[in-house]
Amino acid sequence: MARPPSWPSDVQYITSPRYHASVPTAMRLFLSDGVRLPSHLAPPKPSNGTTNTVVRIRSISDASHPARGQFGLFAVRKIPPKTHIIDYIGEVHCQDRLDSNYDLSLHRSQDGVSVGIDASKMGNEARFVNDYRGIRSKPNAIFIEYRTAMGELRMSVRSSSDPIQKGDEILVSYGKSWWRFREDQRGR
Repeated sequence: MARPPSWPSDVQYITSPRYHASVPTAMRLFLSDGVRLPSHLAPPKPSNGTTNTVVRIRSISDASHPARGQFGLFAVRKIPPKTHIIDYIGEVHCQDRLDSNYDLSLHRSQDGVSVGIDASKMGNEARFVNDYRGIRSKPNAIFIEYRTAMGELRMSVRSSSDPIQKGDEILVSYGKSWWRFREDQRGR
């Protein structure tokens, strides 16, 4: 499988989720074809079958950017409002992964099982989506759960209510709790 340009050599590039052994069978069944969430249009398939054709990974060199020296995800073409951009792909797990900066909450069941998607060691281009703070006044994209046409629960990145212009960085809100946890970790 071809990796996108600028892909880090220490991260496995994948185009579909990998399930960790920590995901119980009943939860895996729910995630793969469980109760339907509000339906959204299925995301478009990349035309070359390997990498996303809507976004590109780019190095960030702007001295004022909070992620200077790291990477970001940028629009290759104009993206209309409320449009699927890319799914957040990684290792689906039911563990606490406090050391990962790439772990995103996918689902919390009524009986207390938490499911996350960790893209620290394997993932796709979505792992390079940065938080908007220090870059823009508000995010231009959001995370949203949906089910694929096959019924699998996924987390996607969608454009917000405004279009994203060609060349713009795709930016979401990581959430106040993400930042609070990081601040608490630094204080220890």
